[in-house]
Amino acid sequence: MIANRPKSAEAAGAPLLQRLLSRPYPAVMGVLNVTPDSFSDGGQFIAPEQALAQARKLVADGADIIDIGAESTRPYGSQQPVSAEEELRRLKPVLADVVSLGVPVSIDSMKSDVVTWALVAGAAIVNDVWGLQRDRGMATRVAARDVPVIIMHNRDRADPAIDIMKDISTFFARSLEIAAKAGVSPDNIVLDPGIGFGKTPEQSMTAIARLGELSSFELPLLVGASRKRFISTVSPSEPQQRLSGSIAAHLVAAQNGADIIRTHDVAETVQALRVAAAIREQQ
Repeated sequence: MIANRPKSAEAAGAPLLQRLLSRPYPAVMGVLNVTPDSFSDGGQFIAPEQALAQARKLVADGADIIDIGAESTRPYGSQQPVSAEEELRRLKPVLADVVSLGVPVSIDSMKSDVVTWALVAGAAIVNDVWGLQRDRGMATRVAARDVPVIIMHNRDRADPAIDIMKDISTFFARSLEIAAKAGVSPDNIVLDPGIGFGKTPEQSMTAIARLGELSSFELPLLVGASRKRFISTVSPSEPQQRLSGSIAAHLVAAQNGADIIRTHDVAETVQALRVAAAIREQQ
């Protein structure tokens, strides 16, 4: 986790990221997909009442952030592109109710128009799976609202021949240049190596194993390995059978410097992180 994390960040008025990152274990981001085709839970929460019930469960289970997305960004397989209008149609019946639960809401979208609407509607964080590099208006919109943004590494396709850590670092350097030119405050930036996105399973595992190399950016790190395909290459399983593998990956990520963990399984992940942190405190 980032060095010198302030211990007084829970004080009223502290910036959102500072408050989230003030504990000895990572913050937990719960996944809420209001989509019909996400790789792990597509269609389960497409109805507004189902989505709200799941959001309430995530909060009860200990989520520090709810990450809501209305377009599948699953990192393998085919999916039809979703228009901004369709994303908004899925989000509008539920976003305000999710925001009202009192937990910071992250909008998971690669479209600046969707992000702008969601921020006005109460979302507090932007999660861009293309790291400000796909939609040219994204960085400007983020800067204008002065909100935290998660910059994720991505590629159109995996290339097993490349040095994935070098590729991630080069991508982040470009994203940070875009952010700086748009006026995004460094205090509002989180970096995500994009486990499973444009990577072979081996490269995804490498990104977790060598996560500490990204500490050179001196920014908080998010890791989302929940139910990802690389787990199945080690232990054959379907997405909803990968809880143990997800927790194993997230514990290693936390040990290697992750400040936020993005997961479908909040209660189990919170417990694992808390126990691991308690054990480390006894060393």
